[in-house]
Amino acid sequence: MTVQQGLRAAGLRGLCGGAVHLPGDPAYDLARSPWNLQMSDHPAAVAYPAIPEEVAEVVRAAAAAGLYVAPQGTGHGAPPLEGRLADAVLLRTSAMNEVRIDVDNRIARVGAGVLWGDLADAVGTHGLAARHPSSPDVGVVGYSIGGGIGWYARQLGLQCNAVTAAELVLADGTFVRATEDSDADLFWAIRGGGTPLGVVCSLEFRLHPLETVIAGFLAWDWTFVDQVLPRWVGWCADAPDEVTTSFRLVDVPDEDPLPARVRGRRLAVIDGAVLGDDAFGADVLAPLRALDPEVDTVARVPAASLVRLHLDPEGPTPAYASSTLVSELPDAAIAAVIEAAGPQSGTSIAMAELRQLGGALSRPAPDGGILSSLDGAFLALGVGMGSDPAGWQQERDDTARFLAAVEPWATGRSYLPMVDERSDTRKAFPPSLHARLSGIRRTVDPDGLFMAPHPSPQAGPAGT
Repeated sequence: MTVQQGLRAAGLRGLCGGAVHLPGDPAYDLARSPWNLQMSDHPAAVAYPAIPEEVAEVVRAAAAAGLYVAPQGTGHGAPPLEGRLADAVLLRTSAMNEVRIDVDNRIARVGAGVLWGDLADAVGTHGLAARHPSSPDVGVVGYSIGGGIGWYARQLGLQCNAVTAAELVLADGTFVRATEDSDADLFWAIRGGGTPLGVVCSLEFRLHPLETVIAGFLAWDWTFVDQVLPRWVGWCADAPDEVTTSFRLVDVPDEDPLPARVRGRRLAVIDGAVLGDDAFGADVLAPLRALDPEVDTVARVPAASLVRLHLDPEGPTPAYASSTLVSELPDAAIAAVIEAAGPQSGTSIAMAELRQLGGALSRPAPDGGILSSLDGAFLALGVGMGSDPAGWQQERDDTARFLAAVEPWATGRSYLPMVDERSDTRKAFPPSLHARLSGIRRTVDPDGLFMAPHPSPQAGPAGT
């Protein structure tokens, strides 16, 4: 940071009750560090507002100082902003942790710092569930406005389309509550837009009467991939909407609290959930169980427990992820996946995943936002995890190799929440929707104050 940049950032000191950290401050390095330890950001300042009024103070002060603002939620999914934050205030929302459950109307009100593990437990005590993800460490707000592919997605759709209200601070410091009846364009854009239109302070969204679910995983040694993967792909073609699953080739860490029989092994895993009674679940899963899995944990479980079904690591972790949407997986695609990520591949990635889409995900929600459906039958996701920085580039290269294997069958669309590198936002939406989104952003943030994680190629420094 230059002396001039330091002088500009110094004007923020004292805001948020003192929860602003500048380079050189004792807590700066801890404050700037996201959940994903492969990300290394060095912003001009880090601010931790606890209420919307403090958010507005930070936004106005940053604008007056000639600094950008980069909102960052809690948990997974830190936006790809590395190398771009020297002139920006990193605005962390972890102190905004309000949770209210309206049981009668099945609505949750959640602050921008709440994690899904905490919310799943809270709504579960009332026999309710949200369209939660596969990890408890994911931030509720970031996941909800980015899209949200959960374990009930083929039946219920994307989480962003469950949102009924969003409260946010705009670039001029004003506070707005966006709904389908008030600031309707902003409400439409914020549900899946993948670009900061303001600092989201809280969301309200629909819950579902769901106390228990049939869920778990079936696992084989990964040397059985050539038998398991084709069966799963064929099974997906006729699977009812009540079923949402994923197939993974996963390098299981040798550590607690993972089950001893799977630790330290590479496995082929099918996991997911079935909405329905026990007889329906048994009938649906019978073709997969006919492959005689070594491990079968599928049973009726509390819906709240599904937020940990993937056994993802909890707490800050070095990780890298990238993905692409795939239209189909014919035999040639299956062979390419096995060659790129199977037992003979020499891959270093922790997980090569194929997530089952279709069902409600393929049908535009009539009252949805900009991302009302997904273009594809599967989402291919590669994830690298490792504590040794010397191996990080190899993880990225092997992730790219896995995604390149399915590229001939890719739809050409991106799902931005599962892309850790900067991506062209025009790949996420049809041209008409992207144009409308860009117009709304220019209206609410005309000077490009908020830094976009995925700017268009022709964009300025903030991605406008």
